[in-house]
Amino acid sequence: MFDLTDIPADRPVLIAGPTASGKSALALDIARRQGGVVINADAIQVYGNWRVLTARPSVEEEAEAPHLLYGHIPGDADYSVGHWLREIAPLLRSGERPIITGGTGLYFTALTEGLADIPATPPDIRAEADTRMAEDGREALLAELDEESRARIDQLNPMRVQRAWEVLRATGRGIAAWQDDTPPPLLPLDRTVPILFDVDKDWLNARIARRFDMMLDQGALEEARANLPHWAPAKLSAKAIGAPELIAHLQGELTLDQARDAATIATRQFAKRQRTWFRSKMRNWRKLNPEQS
Repeated sequence: MFDLTDIPADRPVLIAGPTASGKSALALDIARRQGGVVINADAIQVYGNWRVLTARPSVEEEAEAPHLLYGHIPGDADYSVGHWLREIAPLLRSGERPIITGGTGLYFTALTEGLADIPATPPDIRAEADTRMAEDGREALLAELDEESRARIDQLNPMRVQRAWEVLRATGRGIAAWQDDTPPPLLPLDRTVPILFDVDKDWLNARIARRFDMMLDQGALEEARANLPHWAPAKLSAKAIGAPELIAHLQGELTLDQARDAATIATRQFAKRQRTWFRSKMRNWRKLNPEQS
């Protein structure tokens, strides 16, 4: 653990952690006290069709300090870590002190360790992958990967499995081989203050339950209703935690209480996967326990 007052005011700050742990609040607090621009590192908060359900900073919070890469992508668009790196690169050269925060561990790893220059997946192969995933499931795609790629990816994450399958199908080369040819990182870790929220599971689960109720109070159901006419589960924006459950309620498949319970469970499971990633990939980050701060 470390003292937040030790953060140099001119140094880039990275803030990672599981959902509902308080990352955005810390980023805004640092921006208020020391200056800087808050930059999103969450794969779903980039989408404009979800604000409440993805816990994007409010309009009032965005007015207190500059916030970038939030809600700027249409809900029907594809977006990847490659897109994010291309967008953040000029922001790092702008002279503004970056305070980068989010829960997508792969974004931080790509930023600080580099990302392989893998060609974009052709639309026909993406469609084939979507069909295979829907019909055969994650295990079938996983079985077709090369051994090295299979050992390296998060095998429990369907998006990562599908991505690895698409790369192999499109290029004839495993994603692990591409990763081994990774170029230098945009922002090496030793040039930053890297903060990782290291939180107790029970503390976090209680916050998750409270936050989903708060989202409902703030209009999450109305937000889901606005997305209903164009709802497509295959869209990346549809991966917003709680979105499938609220849509199912609006379609008459779940009561609101059932949707709330299912969404809370899904959020807890997602947070568990995040914690596993962070503890595996971010051992050199400075740990912060918000209960003790």
